[in-house]
Amino acid sequence: MIQDGTTLTVGDALAAARRQAGLTITQVSQRTCIRETIVRGIERGDYSACGGDFYARGHVRSIARAVGLDPDEMVREYDASQAPPPPITAADVFQPFTPVKLKERRRPNWTLVLLAGLVVVAGIVGFRYFSRSTPASHTASHHSTHTTTPPTAKVSQAAASPSVPPATQAQVVIIAKPGQVTWVQATAVNGKVLFQGDIGGTAPARETVTAVNAMTVQFGNPGGAELYLNGKLQPLAAGHPLTLTCTRVGCY
Repeated sequence: MIQDGTTLTVGDALAAARRQAGLTITQVSQRTCIRETIVRGIERGDYSACGGDFYARGHVRSIARAVGLDPDEMVREYDASQAPPPPITAADVFQPFTPVKLKERRRPNWTLVLLAGLVVVAGIVGFRYFSRSTPASHTASHHSTHTTTPPTAKVSQAAASPSVPPATQAQVVIIAKPGQVTWVQATAVNGKVLFQGDIGGTAPARETVTAVNAMTVQFGNPGGAELYLNGKLQPLAAGHPLTLTCTRVGCY
């Protein structure tokens, strides 16, 4: 819109007409039922609060009618100011452009190729060499494992010949059988507990108890242990808990 040789926007024209009519933004808002923030934004050319072109046209039409301007002319001016940008022509699409410089194709580095081939060959030869040597070493280690005396066998051999105490003492040696656990309590004739606890499992597999003349030995699992009195193996009945009295002569 051109007024007095000056080009005015839709917002400028509405604001000028409002002031000429002696109205405030509040009064325009009350007459049009449009929020003051929207009226103020339209006068500045900001239509973002209108919610789209459809609502913006309606607001422009209502404000123009309230301030004494032609509503249809104001809407046409709004549409003209919001016209989309001109379409792109074929000339714009096919404008000359700077060609892309392609990189020259490099020739292969035959030295690196040859070096990689040597590394592969060396790896194959080394793999075959170690593959042939591994079974022999595995067989030797397997044979060595089977020929080594198990720890349980060593315990049994040591138990076969426990030390013989003096003739005035009753020495009891209790050895847990492989994989067995038994609870044992050895008590002297005066009531003193000489030993109490488990033998085997996570506990030591062997326990030696010495007393003067005699002692009482209780077993929780008599079938899981061997009993030696002064170096001689004593019979143990497997089954229920067992209590024995061991003297220098024997256990009964």
